[in-house]
Amino acid sequence: MKTITAGLAALLLSTAASFAADAWKEAEVNGTKIYTDANGMTLYTYDKDEKGKTNCYDKCATNWPPLKAEAGAKADDEWSVVDRTDGTKMWAYDGKPVYTFIKDKKAGDVNGDGVGEVWHIVKAD
Repeated sequence: MKTITAGLAALLLSTAASFAADAWKEAEVNGTKIYTDANGMTLYTYDKDEKGKTNCYDKCATNWPPLKAEAGAKADDEWSVVDRTDGTKMWAYDGKPVYTFIKDKKAGDVNGDGVGEVWHIVKAD
């Protein structure tokens, strides 16, 4: 029984780690290294968010969909998980929640950068 329990625990840990690895990736756009979601869509931060807390709901979240974190997702280096008021979870980079932009239609689009002077591309270090 201990072997089965240990095996199951290892499987669950590796599955949680794979959620993190599959949620975002690095890309290069116009000579700048940035982070994108798994589909290559640019990720953004919002100046009105606080570290570890999102303030983007309702119409904001419709236009700026949060990068959702699967149940059981765990922090990974600069990446952490933020709880939303609706009970879902989302990813954050350096504590800042991250989003895609509804007007980005294909991988490599960066139409959200600078919108309202409060949205910014998540640049990879």
